[in-house]
Amino acid sequence: MEKLTVSVRDHQYDVYVGSNTYELFSTEYAELLRTTDKIGIIADAHVAELHLPLLQEALVRSGREVSVKIVPGGEKCKMPEVYVDCQSFLLTEGFTRNSLLIAFGGGACGDLTGFVAATFMRGIRFIQCPTTVLAHDSAVGGKTAINMPEGKNMVGSFHQPSAVLFDTDVFNTLPASEMRSGLAELVKHAFISDPLWTEQLLEKERFSSPSIKWLEKELLQGIKVKADIVGEDEFENSTRKFLNFGHTFGHAVEAASGFGSLSHGECVMIGMGYAFLLSEKYGDLPEGFTNRYLHFASNNGYTFKPVFSYSFEELLSYMQKDKKASFGKMNFVLLQKIGEPFVKEISSEECQSAFEEFKGKLKSEGIV
Repeated sequence: MEKLTVSVRDHQYDVYVGSNTYELFSTEYAELLRTTDKIGIIADAHVAELHLPLLQEALVRSGREVSVKIVPGGEKCKMPEVYVDCQSFLLTEGFTRNSLLIAFGGGACGDLTGFVAATFMRGIRFIQCPTTVLAHDSAVGGKTAINMPEGKNMVGSFHQPSAVLFDTDVFNTLPASEMRSGLAELVKHAFISDPLWTEQLLEKERFSSPSIKWLEKELLQGIKVKADIVGEDEFENSTRKFLNFGHTFGHAVEAASGFGSLSHGECVMIGMGYAFLLSEKYGDLPEGFTNRYLHFASNNGYTFKPVFSYSFEELLSYMQKDKKASFGKMNFVLLQKIGEPFVKEISSEECQSAFEEFKGKLKSEGIV
């Protein structure tokens, strides 16, 4: 079991990655549980069907009973009506300011649970128990949110967890699409931080279907990248924006597709391709790097077909709602070099030109 500590301005918590991490409820977190009057699990329906007893039994061994709220799987749980339903559940169950919530599911469930915890009686404690590789990104850092029809993560807050427990035993049941989704965020962390690590990932055989042992080490490295940035800029006023590399265009594709038909990471993989193209123009990337990246992604099972499914105007409407936009202008995270991100204001005309170039490159490289 590996451990990493996240430190922000007035809060510190530990992230554990490995097998049997839920046993820590009886040891490391026994005092935290003792100081709570009620414990609630908000669980993704699919994950609950497969793994909920694993978490419940660990909590029973710690001497506590829990209330369980099952929510829809994936992004469907981040609907406003699900959020309100969770709040009603807590009130009905008699939860108070001294209660504790546990998020049990992927990144979407963690986002929802964190926002419920942040706003219930103006804020209660919660623990992240992520069950997907993707959640190594979202479970750390304190961002919580739900989606609106107009865009992804438009209503939310910053609310840091009390702990993050990654039990990698549950990864064995992850479908291939979920594994690809999480690894997209992993390689993003490499792109924005470390050229050597980037090279190792790009050269790895079977990148999208790795062993759990390899994954544990890599996830910890990805979490450290995020933890260091969050410790420096908790509320996304400066360097934390770098974590959104690939997300402006990726979120637009995700929103246009209706949240759920493609995984978040698969959309970010598309978005990074678009961002690399802009980085070639405004940064100093090696010649041909975008082409190398596109073939790497394609060879590992990522699709770029959605780029051809929507008009530029449709995607632009979502990009303009991006939280990094200001005064009606779009700000993209780009790379000067691998490991050197920066933020660049891009006009809608430049975005459209890059969109057409992106489609042309995908065709000429035989990606789609």
